[in-house]
Amino acid sequence: MTTENANTLDLPTRPILSYIKDLPNLCSLAGLGCTLLAIYFIITGVYAAAMIGMIWAVAFDWADGLIARRMKGRTGADSKFGGQLDLLIDIVSYGVTPALLILSYANFHPAFLPVAFIMLVFGAIRLSYFSTFGLSGDAKYTGLAIDNNSILLVFIFMFAGYFDRPDFAIILAISGLCLAVLNVSQIKTPKLSGNPRNVVLLAIYTLLVSVIYGLALS
Repeated sequence: MTTENANTLDLPTRPILSYIKDLPNLCSLAGLGCTLLAIYFIITGVYAAAMIGMIWAVAFDWADGLIARRMKGRTGADSKFGGQLDLLIDIVSYGVTPALLILSYANFHPAFLPVAFIMLVFGAIRLSYFSTFGLSGDAKYTGLAIDNNSILLVFIFMFAGYFDRPDFAIILAISGLCLAVLNVSQIKTPKLSGNPRNVVLLAIYTLLVSVIYGLALS
């Protein structure tokens, strides 16, 4: 549970909504909008559209970090606010949404609730760990970065048509559990979003995914 910060040195000097004007925060909120669309389409069973929403949420998430690192004139408050906003959005985009995808594809069978719960718990722990300790000494993540969950699940879902729905629901659940375990493991993984080349590769992947799933909608 959070508490109000009583430290007078941290008292805000700007209105809450003024932080929306910050371009990286706008990217973060655009990603949140994509996540909302993904959740909507997951609930309504339009999974191809949901996959498009999920991958665009990742694209906007990576873009906000790249823009923030290149922008000049951002204050410490801008960076701190943006970091907290990004963290809160991440738990929805990469924790709640994949868990809901697995539940929905399993027709909300209660047997899949433990899987969804583990994914949410491990996702929250992963984000809390990173928020507290940051990157390791060699500038790498400890554990698989949680945005990879959406990137990989969107790819795995391309094979849904080759399986009966109950069988593929199990495949999704196993995939989600494996990703959750990797999120909280001690493996060291590079910060992919920090490299402009990787951002370009993600942009290409996002466009390809959008085309593939867009064709499935037509």
